[in-house]
Parts: sequence; structure tokens; C-alpha cells
Amino acid sequence: MSAGTTDAKLIELADAVGKVLQLSRLVLATAESCTGGWVAQAITSIAGSSAWFDRGFVTYSNQSKQDLLGVSREALENYGAVSEPVVKAMVDGALARSRADVALAITGIAGPDGGTPEKPVGTVWIAWQRKTASVAVRRAHFAGDRAAVRWQAVAGALSGLLEYLESH
Repeated sequence: MSAGTTDAKLIELADAVGKVLQLSRLVLATAESCTGGWVAQAITSIAGSSAWFDRGFVTYSNQSKQDLLGVSREALENYGAVSEPVVKAMVDGALARSRADVALAITGIAGPDGGTPEKPVGTVWIAWQRKTASVAVRRAHFAGDRAAVRWQAVAGALSGLLEYLESH
């Protein structure tokens, strides 16, 4: 796929998310690490998204996860930034520090370096949560180079949010 096609796919997903959020009268916040704000960029490509998108947190460093989202130092030290406890804390922090009703969070290893045998390059954790419902978490392993891993993480976060909203 060309860059234009891949961007169009993400904008299409973001538009679908926006329609569901508007119908449900819900507002979204995002907390992103390895995607660097790409989910928020896709969302804000949609005219009128300010009606259903409150804010995006780009928390690339561990310190920013602590400062902006309230992720505990202990969780980061004990489990690492790319883990279920940390992505859950990120989504919880996005809800607590915004006016959003629903949030999504992403943390992962996009590569080309940084992977380990336990957490290889392409490992991504995504979480979705409504203030009034339980959190949903998914671990994925995406193939390809850094750009491909990041794109798949954004697409997975948006499509997963659609699934989450349908079931919660």
C-alpha cells in the first residue's frame, strides 16, 4: 500500500470512531507512547473532531508517563514500559486527567532496536476503557519495520476501539 492509501485507511477508521462516539455522546482521550501521537493525528484529520476528541497525551519517556498520566515508578521498574500493568495505568491516567468518557492507550517496541527475547520488536500493548466500564487490553505482535509496526498499532487501536464501544 502507498502512504496515501495507508493514511486514508487510518482516517477512515478515525471517522468511524468519531461517528460512534458522537452517536453515543462520548468524548475520547488518547495516551500514546510508540505511536507518538499518530492516533491523535488521524483523529484530528476529521473536521469537527473537537466535538468528540478532548486531548492526546504523547508520553514517550518513562518520566512523561509518570508526570502526565500518573503511571507509578514501581510499575515501570517491575514490568517495563511495554507491559499490561503500564498500558492499564496509561489508559486510567488519560481518563483521570481529561474530560473524556473513554480512552485508549498504546505502548510498544517499534524497533528497529529495543527488543528482547521476552518482548521482541513489534510487541505492542493497547488498552481501551470507559469511565463506566471495565478496561480491555490486547497484546499484539506486529511485523515489519518501524513504520509498519507503528501504523499497525494505530490501526489496531482504532479498530479495537470500535469493537470495544460496540461491546461496552
